[in-house]
Amino acid sequence: MIDQGTNSIPEYPENSGARQRAIEAYEDARERAVDTLGQAPLLALAGGIAAGALIAALLPRTQAEVRAIRPTARRVKNSARAAFDAAKDTGTKRLDELGLTRDKAEETVRNLLEGVGDAAKASANAALEAARNPEKG
Repeated sequence: MIDQGTNSIPEYPENSGARQRAIEAYEDARERAVDTLGQAPLLALAGGIAAGALIAALLPRTQAEVRAIRPTARRVKNSARAAFDAAKDTGTKRLDELGLTRDKAEETVRNLLEGVGDAAKASANAALEAARNPEKG
């Protein structure tokens, strides 16, 4: 039912409450967004960049993009692989120099876990004994 004189929906009591709540919720959300952007503009910028990257990742690549990016992607991939290999080789050599081998590391972890298990069992037994004989505690 539209009021022909004003071309608007007439306000009924049941509509005005819901409408007012919707307006207040919108204004509250808008004020919070403005406050957040004012307090942390870099955070908003980062969020926008992340959203843009997500949208770009979801869109299919064109052939022109593939041709343009492929050489750079290969160089980056090869550089990353070389850096990883160099770090791995250097780390392995250094650990060997220190006498730290995979077998020694596994043995150390095994001993540590056994020690923790023994300590837990001893604690549980002590707690059980204390619960059974409260006079000794």
